[in-house]
Amino acid sequence: MINPIRRHAALTTILAALALALGANAPVHAKDPKEIVIGTSAGPYADQIKLGIKPLLEKKGYKVKLVEFNDYIQPNFALAEGSLDANVFQHIVYLNKFATENKLPITELVKVPTAPIAIYSKRHKTLAEVKDGTTVALPNDPTNQARALVLLDQLGWIKLRDKYDPVRASERDIAANLKKIKLIPLEAAQLPRSLQDTDYSFVNGNYALASGLKLKDALKTEKISDNYVNLVAVRTADKDKPFARDIAAAYRSREFLDITNKQFADYSRTDYQVALAKEVAAKPAK
Repeated sequence: MINPIRRHAALTTILAALALALGANAPVHAKDPKEIVIGTSAGPYADQIKLGIKPLLEKKGYKVKLVEFNDYIQPNFALAEGSLDANVFQHIVYLNKFATENKLPITELVKVPTAPIAIYSKRHKTLAEVKDGTTVALPNDPTNQARALVLLDQLGWIKLRDKYDPVRASERDIAANLKKIKLIPLEAAQLPRSLQDTDYSFVNGNYALASGLKLKDALKTEKISDNYVNLVAVRTADKDKPFARDIAAAYRSREFLDITNKQFADYSRTDYQVALAKEVAAKPAK
């Protein structure tokens, strides 16, 4: 079973206090309406910005700065206190939970093409090799851990209790450890490295790609739901400002759809990209 994780809560409290302490001196968007600072995790979401979003914003006269983080905590505090104008790394379940618990005035702006969470192995070629004592690493943050537990239930390795909530599934919902696996919760950024020491590891798509793993090499991939499609977040007060509207327009553009088709073909596309692709396909060739 998974041991209780307290370090995440403690670190969150420390960073919250630090953010408040720095708030008085934090830069805000008003310093330059044509400068945009975007925070993201290293890997595919940073690449989406570099290849598709930044060039489109620069055409509109913006100066775009990208700041990469290696955890899921700092980007939201940095956004709320003004060091960032937007961030791209999380899904709506995580955003809502984090913003509520820490009383942060941040909100969703637009969804982005998303790499799903999946299970990988460097020791085994199939999932059929599972046996008593098999070690399985999974994210230790509650929302992504829930995704992994649901997938383990679907594999038949564990059984979750009846009427569990798939968005909030936790160790308390494990009714039976059917394969007697050993679950090892880790920071999401550490999961690719864990493949050296575990039988199987769940890895979030962004960290998988950043570490050199290929989505097609996963042994099992989740069928991503709307709850887990990643998004751009901004401060709530900024959602209707010109820079925010221009970020959203860039993601919704035909140019970014073309980049997605070429560079991020294995990603789950957003609803607006699916609709745009159908519209493009329906147009007669010139």
